Amino acid sequence: MTLEEVRSAIKEDPQNAVYTEQEIPPLFQVDSKARVLIIGQAPGLKAQERGQLFQDASGQRLRDWLGVDESIFYDSGQIAILPMDFYYPGKGKSGDLPPRPGFAEKWHPVLLREMPDIQLTLLIGQYAQAAYLKTRSSLTETVQHFEDFLPEFFPLAHPSPRNNIWLAKNPWYQAQLLPRLKEEVARALKKS
Repeated sequence: MTLEEVRSAIKEDPQNAVYTEQEIPPLFQVDSKARVLIIGQAPGLKAQERGQLFQDASGQRLRDWLGVDESIFYDSGQIAILPMDFYYPGKGKSGDLPPRPGFAEKWHPVLLREMPDIQLTLLIGQYAQAAYLKTRSSLTETVQHFEDFLPEFFPLAHPSPRNNIWLAKNPWYQAQLLPRLKEEVARALKKS
């Protein structure tokens, strides 16, 4: 199945009919040259409206954390992004609703086959970490023990400005984790 065939299949999936009827495309960034994969939650409303993931304050912070600029992040084909859901799930009581259950399990394997050279997968937030690491630990505990999951996975906190309090309470994140993250991303992008 080609990438365009996968995209069409996602649009035609009855689970996504409400989005397809509104002409909202699934949001993900996939390239056969990708070496770093970012798995996050689900697009926010602004991302869905813009048609681009991480083109906001969270994205700027994430690119800073990774040590890459926008051209590498969006245009090089070396960085892929697969949210746990490709559509904005709606607003909840305290922020956006979680990704729809079963969505990533259905579509990620199909898209991962299109990216045979992934060297490092960044797992942003609890939904991605629970799905890929099968851990029941808290986000803080999982991220604090990031070295346990290398070289394949690197768990991260969400780069949202809403996490400023969490970042302030966990100074080890900036002091120890972020320098290692930049090293691992640079290694993955350079590895042949």
